[in-house]
Order: sequence, then structure tokens, then C-alpha cells
Amino acid sequence: MMTFEQFMQHYKQETENCMKNAIVATNSDQKLEQSMIYSLEAGGKRIRPLLVLATIIAYGREPELGYQTAAAMEMIHTYSLIHDDLPAMDNDDYRRGKLTNHKVYGEATAILAGDALLTKAFEMIVSDATLTATIKVDLIQLFAKNAGANGMVGGQQADILGENRTLSLSELESIHRRKTGALLSASVLSGAIIAGASEDDKKVLEKFAHHIGIAFQICDDILDVIGDAQKMGKKTGADSELQKSTYPALLSLEGAKQALAEHTDLAKQALGTLDIDATFLLGLTDLIAVRDF
Repeated sequence: MMTFEQFMQHYKQETENCMKNAIVATNSDQKLEQSMIYSLEAGGKRIRPLLVLATIIAYGREPELGYQTAAAMEMIHTYSLIHDDLPAMDNDDYRRGKLTNHKVYGEATAILAGDALLTKAFEMIVSDATLTATIKVDLIQLFAKNAGANGMVGGQQADILGENRTLSLSELESIHRRKTGALLSASVLSGAIIAGASEDDKKVLEKFAHHIGIAFQICDDILDVIGDAQKMGKKTGADSELQKSTYPALLSLEGAKQALAEHTDLAKQALGTLDIDATFLLGLTDLIAVRDF
């Protein structure tokens, strides 16, 4: 049995290999390809693809069944980061300790690289020979819903509209349930779909994903206040500059830490009701809650 650290190292590498091979195989414009690979290779926690694979493993299925889906999920996440960093959005110069994509390749190519990663993600699912047609359709529907106007993109829009005004806690959670939580939920549920989990189990996993999504955002908000910019690879204090409502701003720093602990515990409680080997899912839950980058 792998340790959690071995699981992280091995499956991060498998995901990265799968992504790079897929991009190189497209034979697209060289600058566009380099731009796509640049952001994919910028590092990161790879939490989303690891959630896909950890869920499959929890049900005793072969993780290889989820390699392309895991890679597709990280491509969607990376596309969103490229676009978030643009001057019209968050206007960030650094991401994961490196210059942001548009600072290296220009805004036009950065936009196109993000577009290409999003569409490549769906191609990855469609072309996966290990999955049945029914599973592919279910995954495509899940990805499209959670990445689009009712999910991540809608959450990002709500986040922009929430700048310069004080939101209620319920409004803040609604934004981050979509902006941050939607892709985390899709990651867990895509693993459940591939593994053949029951509908009842999927409902529990969706509850688990909801709580880790909120925990993830609370941790992000806390790190924006007290995190180490060098370790995080990006500037801190950005939320304050944009006058965004955050969990520390609404609850105080200590209140946000308490909320983080509560959502982490609720996520673990949900997993505890399932008859699965949740070892790696629990490890990822702890990673989300205690990370410092």
C-alpha cells in the first residue's frame, strides 16, 4: 500500500506526463503549444486530478482508468488560472512563482492558450479508449455544467461583481461554491462516475466535496492575509486591494480558522459514512486544510 506522500508524488507525475503528451500530440502552432505547456508545467498542488484518482482508488478500481480525466480536469483548472491572471480580470504578474502566461506570451496568445486547454480537456475525455460511451457522456455533462455559467465561470463573474462591497456570509459561500467548489466537486464526482459508485454514494461525495471546497477557499483567504508570498509564488493582500469580501474579513482571522476546522471535520464525517477506503481522500482533505501555499 502506498503512503499518502507516495500517492501524491506518483500520480502527480502520471497526470503531468499525460497532459504534456496530449499537448505535444496536437501538432499546433509552436507559440500556442509553448504557452499551453508553460502554464501546465508551472507546478501547483494538482489537488483536482488527485481527487479524481483518489476517488477511483477508494472504490478499489484501477487508477489508470482516470488518467485522462484527471489530466482534463487540471487543463480546465489551468485555463481558468491563465484567464484569471489577465489584466481585465485579476491583473497578476506572477503565478506559482513564475511570470504569468500573458507576461511571457502576450495577452492574445494567453487567451488562446486558455481556450485551447478548455477544449482539449473535452477531447481528452472523448478520446479515452478505457471508458464506455455512457461514462464519457456523463463526464462531459458534469464538466460542462461545473466549469460553465452555472459553475466556475458564473462564480468568477459573481466574484467580480462583489468587489468594493460587503457581502453576507451566505453570498460569499454562494460565490465560492461555484468559483472554487465546482471544479473540486466535479473532480470527486468524475472519479465516482468512473468507479461506478451508487447514486446514494454520489450524493454523499457531493456533500464531502462541498465542504472541502469551502475549506479550500477559507484557507486561500487566510493565506492571503498571513501567508508567505515567496512560498505561495504570488503576492499576498490582493483581496484587500480589490476590496473583496473574504472569510477573515467577515468572521475575523480566528473565526475563519474555526470555520476552516468545522468544514474539514464535516468533510471527514461525510466520508466516514461510506464503505470505501478513503485513506487518500482523507489525506487530500488534510492537505487542503493545512497547506501553506
